[in-house]
Amino acid sequence: MLRFAVCNELYRDWPLAQALADARSRGYEGVEIAPHTLGDTDERFSPQRSAELRKEAADHGLSIVGLHWLLAQTQGLHLTSDDPQVRTKASEYLERLIDLCSALQGSVMVLGSPRQRDLLDGVTLERGLDFAAEVIERLLPRLAAAKIVLAIEPLGPQETNFLNTADQASDLIRRFDSPWVRLQLDVKAMSTEGKPIPDIIATHRHELAHFHANDPNRRGPGMGQVDFVPILKSLIDAGYRGWVSVEVFDESPGIDALAGESIRNLRRDYARALAL
Repeated sequence: MLRFAVCNELYRDWPLAQALADARSRGYEGVEIAPHTLGDTDERFSPQRSAELRKEAADHGLSIVGLHWLLAQTQGLHLTSDDPQVRTKASEYLERLIDLCSALQGSVMVLGSPRQRDLLDGVTLERGLDFAAEVIERLLPRLAAAKIVLAIEPLGPQETNFLNTADQASDLIRRFDSPWVRLQLDVKAMSTEGKPIPDIIATHRHELAHFHANDPNRRGPGMGQVDFVPILKSLIDAGYRGWVSVEVFDESPGIDALAGESIRNLRRDYARALAL
C-alpha cells in the first residue's frame, strides 16, 4: 500500500500543532520536514525542538517521513564546489541533518537543493559528480548507523544544471553500491525529461526510495494536466511501498485547496490504479 504524506512548508506560517492536526484531519499519514522551517540553526538542531516535533506528530497520529530541502537557506555550503573546505562543511552539515532526522525518527533525506548543487563556472559535469560523490561518501557510515536513506533527487533544467534526469542521478548512486544512497523521483521534475513518467519509474524501480507528487504547474497532484492514474499504477507495478509526499511550490490557491484537493485526488486516482 502506498502512504500519503505532505511537506510541511505548505504550512509554513501555521503553529506546529495546528499544521499537524490539519494534515491528519485530511487523511495524510505522514509529514516531511524542510529543516529551514524549524527556525535558525541553533533552534533546528535543538534536542528540545526535535522532542517537541516528534511528540506533536505522534499525538496527531502522524509519522515523520524524513527531511528534504537539506541545504536550502544555508550559507557557504555547496555540493559541487571546487573548494574542498566548502565540500567538507557541506558534509559536516549533512551529518548534523542525519542526526536530526534520526532524532525525529525519520527514515529518508531527500537531496534536492538546486542552488546548492549547481555546477559553478569552470566545474565540468564529471568533476561535479566527483565532488558530489566525495561529499556523500563521508556520510555513509552515519547513514548506515542511523538506518537513514539519502535519496538523490533529479531536478529539471529550469531548477539546476546538475543531475537533471533519473539516469544522471542513477550514475551518481551507482558509485556507492550502498543501500543507504538511493533515488527520489518527483513528477514535476520527470515531466521535463521527454519520456513517459511510468517508463522512468519502471526503469529505476530498484533504486526508488521516495516519491514527490506534484504537477508541472507547481501545484498539487491532480491540479494540473498530469494524469496520476498511470503514475500510481506504475508505482504499484514496481512494487513500491513507500511514501508519496505532496510537494507544492505555487501556494496561491491557499492551504485548503492545495492540501485538500491533493489528498482527495491521490486517493481517487490510487483507487482507480488499483482497479486496473
